[in-house]
Amino acid sequence: MSATVLVTDYAWSDLDIERKILAESGASLLVAESGDEDELIELAPCADAILTCWQPVTEAVLSAARRCLTVARYGVGLDNIAVDTATELGMIVSNVPAFCTAEVADHTMALVLAHARHITKFAVATSAGHWDNRSQGPMRRLRGQTFGLVGYGGIAREVAIRARAFGYDVMAFSPSRAGTPEEDGVRFTANLTELLRASDVVSLHLPLTANTRGIIGRAELSAMKPRAVLVNTARGALVDQDALIEALEQERLGGAALDVLDGEPPDEGNPLAAMQQVIVTPHAAFDSIEAIAELQETAARNVSIVLAGGVPGSIVNPAVLGSPALRVKTRARASS
Repeated sequence: MSATVLVTDYAWSDLDIERKILAESGASLLVAESGDEDELIELAPCADAILTCWQPVTEAVLSAARRCLTVARYGVGLDNIAVDTATELGMIVSNVPAFCTAEVADHTMALVLAHARHITKFAVATSAGHWDNRSQGPMRRLRGQTFGLVGYGGIAREVAIRARAFGYDVMAFSPSRAGTPEEDGVRFTANLTELLRASDVVSLHLPLTANTRGIIGRAELSAMKPRAVLVNTARGALVDQDALIEALEQERLGGAALDVLDGEPPDEGNPLAAMQQVIVTPHAAFDSIEAIAELQETAARNVSIVLAGGVPGSIVNPAVLGSPALRVKTRARASS
């Protein structure tokens, strides 16, 4: 019997890569139209696997997916998947941990440089016919400034390489590395406030979890240098957006450079988009032709491996492998 893979949503032109890879496993795609919860609940009973990008794969969706063996995320973060529920039900959950590492690191540095050198403001001014290299205020040399990384995963490591190439002194907040000596020119702290007070640039590189939601709030913003810039290419909800707007309006922060917001696209009238000291890009840091092709292939292969009875290398809930509810084993016994 052929398998059905439910695609909740995708952000590229077609699914040709997925169709080709999954056809090798005898699987076909069922593509949701809206991807909202009601539609996914209706389609879920047909699914042997789920591929998802941004649409929420909720407890209700997973409970309706009674024959589903696996949920594969197009991406790194898992905040749109009810992973605990998937584990309880015996589904393998996977992601693509190496996705867009170089792209996000490049975009992070592009935002930092654009802000530091007034690139966007100069471009707007010159396009309007104003030629004045003093019009946007003073600029500071990058070399010798402190670049603070909140989190130290794969993307943050790549950002550190780029920041050091521009002469920044780099430090990282990483509780798991408390007491770790300097590594590759990066010094570590387990004290977030220490990093915030020391840094001229604070760049966020954390997954969104219950513990990290709002990790940058009023107290944290108050600890930052008045001329510091906050950079976020991770998840919008890491930042208390109201507190950030307040700090910027009161000129207690030098600026912000954001590729992600808490609520996308932003509501009409969101002041962040109009602030002179803020750069906002439309959640574009992940994007490149090469990265998207790799993402499609890897996510599809993660599904294909499970449909064949295996375990993908990027499983994110390994505890399910020892569970009596593990559906891959149940399906194998039923077919033997």
